Amino acid sequence: MAEQTSSTRTTTSTQHRVHREGAEALEMAHAKQAGTEFQWHFGRVTRLGTFEVAGREVTIVWEEGGTTSQQGNITDEQWEIFKLAFMSTGRIAVLSDKIDERWMCDYRFLEAIR
Repeated sequence: MAEQTSSTRTTTSTQHRVHREGAEALEMAHAKQAGTEFQWHFGRVTRLGTFEVAGREVTIVWEEGGTTSQQGNITDEQWEIFKLAFMSTGRIAVLSDKIDERWMCDYRFLEAIR
């Protein structure tokens, strides 16, 4: 069960309050709740492309070593961030709780860096 007002959302199952509305506030609350499991990873977008069959493609060189190239499964929001990064400094940051190298394709929390 949940009580909802215009400025506060409280769920009885988690007893957690979100003081701002919207997906961004909810994502921030989830990241804060996860604590130290989330880590920042930094990289540089080196190539963007679109393909008729596979859709959008992004290639990233990671500061921690390694390169990833993802074709398809890139949302409109992620694509806009990748384009913004590519047209400016090329730098991006990913906040992820994935272990091993799985964080390299975890774009839930993605930012372009100036």
